[in-house]
Amino acid sequence: MFGFSVFLTEEITEQRNSYIKKMAALGFSGIFTSLHIPEENTAVYQNRLQQLGAKAKELQLNLMVDISGNALEEAGFSLERIGELKQIGVTGLRMDDQISMEQIANASHQLKVALNASTLSEQDIQKLQNYQAEFSNLEAWHNYYPRPETGLDQDWFDQKNQWLKKFGFNIQAFVSGDGEKRGPLHEGLPTLEKHRYQHPLSSALNLDVDLVYIGDGDIAFETQKQFSLYINEQKILLHVVPHDEQIHLVLGEHVNRMDEARDVIRSAAARFNKPKFVPPLPLKEREIGAVTIDNVKYLRYMGEIQLVKHSLPADDKVNVVGYVIEEDHSLLMRIKAGTKFILESVKNYE
Repeated sequence: MFGFSVFLTEEITEQRNSYIKKMAALGFSGIFTSLHIPEENTAVYQNRLQQLGAKAKELQLNLMVDISGNALEEAGFSLERIGELKQIGVTGLRMDDQISMEQIANASHQLKVALNASTLSEQDIQKLQNYQAEFSNLEAWHNYYPRPETGLDQDWFDQKNQWLKKFGFNIQAFVSGDGEKRGPLHEGLPTLEKHRYQHPLSSALNLDVDLVYIGDGDIAFETQKQFSLYINEQKILLHVVPHDEQIHLVLGEHVNRMDEARDVIRSAAARFNKPKFVPPLPLKEREIGAVTIDNVKYLRYMGEIQLVKHSLPADDKVNVVGYVIEEDHSLLMRIKAGTKFILESVKNYE
């Protein structure tokens, strides 16, 4: 499942409502927000959460609200009155360490509760069992990390998740957006440090978790389209800059062969739709992201279409007809055996 973030530091404007509606239409199914409230903005946050909840209910989106300490009370709500939160559209609460395990256990009988995946301990789980928590309503959510160099290490993350899975938790993590990034640092909001500046969809597909949310409050228009194609059709869209008129021979839908190659992605469909004749083009090195088609010199391989994953030397039997844009390079490594992908030409790319 994929979700996105809407922060209550900003007004719920018509523009923001349009973004929420569009993300829902693309196939995103959840919203994350936070109730960490500056004292002077208490009433403002209460109103904005009510507006956001109403929009989530209208679009049938899950709404997970991050709380800590007395955040709910400061906004005019309470853990003792969870029914009020559900009524305005809140479907889950992400609980901070300052909230007791007894309170968490009680809340779990009424709605989804997200625990801090990074800090959760065996002692915490024992307490939740003692307080008879409804474990089917408990999830493990990782943090996002605004400051560069503080995101989680991949190995530590994987080990922690293996431990969490033993208890049956659904696990969540964040990836950075690539539109307007949240301040004050504007450096992305990922869970893993290696994902900080990576393509959001590539980062999402690299996470072996149940739920992935966009940490920042925006993703670029083309990225929205890429998420939609993946969510609804399990296809990866790659943007290609043409290098030669032969580009028309490679554009469109493909599927990677089941016998996955080390250096290239091989289109399984190419062998069934061979052009009658592919003349050689001038020699060109096959850099990462190069889109190629085998020419007549490759005999029975003529017409084979490949995407280059690792730099290769020039070959007079292989024509380079375009390049996957640099922003999409990390997506190449997400194309596995049998993965469907689309090559789409882009113009005026810089």
